[in-house]
Amino acid sequence: MAVGTPSRPVGAPPTPGLGVYDAARDAGGSWAVMRGFVTSVRLGWQMEANWTDPLLFVIYSVAKPVSSALILVFMLEVIAGEAGRSFRSFVVIGSALWAFVMSGIAGLAWAILDDRERYRMLKYLYVSPTNFLVVVLGRGVARLAVGAVGAVITLAVGVVVLGVPFDIAAIDWPLLIISIAIGVVAITALAVVMAAICIQTRMESWSYPEAAAGALFLVSGAVFPVAVLPGPVQAIALVNPLTWWIVGMRDALFPGGISSVGGIGTVFREWFGHASPAPNETILALLATGALATLGANVIFRVSEHRAKDRGLLDRTTGS
Repeated sequence: MAVGTPSRPVGAPPTPGLGVYDAARDAGGSWAVMRGFVTSVRLGWQMEANWTDPLLFVIYSVAKPVSSALILVFMLEVIAGEAGRSFRSFVVIGSALWAFVMSGIAGLAWAILDDRERYRMLKYLYVSPTNFLVVVLGRGVARLAVGAVGAVITLAVGVVVLGVPFDIAAIDWPLLIISIAIGVVAITALAVVMAAICIQTRMESWSYPEAAAGALFLVSGAVFPVAVLPGPVQAIALVNPLTWWIVGMRDALFPGGISSVGGIGTVFREWFGHASPAPNETILALLATGALATLGANVIFRVSEHRAKDRGLLDRTTGS
């Protein structure tokens, strides 16, 4: 018997409060899951924002999306001249939304890599009472919040500085709210897939999230219409939830503007028989592709988690 451990009769139930593991306490139900998620969110935010003063953190967070939007707009101005001004709103909103996508997809993967490679804490987080996927999602929320702030500021710069026409009274609020809700879930699902991949990878893993986001950028219609892509690539774009999310956000914020999906001779027209998607079609397409991404992400993450645990990858540092 260990020194200092009170004795108890053989077969007697454990006495609470004596350092004995209580499985019922860790089962916890939905309240325990929520508490673990909130704790993970606080941890992620402290790790993201605690390294500098708030003003410098905000400048650092929004400089990249704003500068990217300005570069694209000025390139468009030089190449297309006066005719390119009609595409300003198209480019600005695409750049703003993609900043949010980048933060979401890369955030969860970088959280995995940070905890495994830099802080060497991933194995301790894994054996904590909270579900591991809940911990990963909570850690990525901070970067999603930073991306959302950057997207809003980029839109504001486009309206105030670049003269993008914007009428708040013309916003399609139902479409906007539904697109945001489903889109955040779809982005999170893709981020979970990226995190599952990074659990398995070893060398040079830090560049994988940005590489994956760059590939999705090509088939999402963020800053150029999907119609300019070859037919097979257009088909891939139409099953990408990010494509429909961006379409929904554009149609909600700038009704009657240029759409990134559809047009004469496009795959969308061949499939659906008309030139551009209606709002209800956009919502249905976003819901369907988002549901498939979410279900697939859950399966992929569970398989990856099991394989990583089986092969000891959760506590292995790769030197990447």
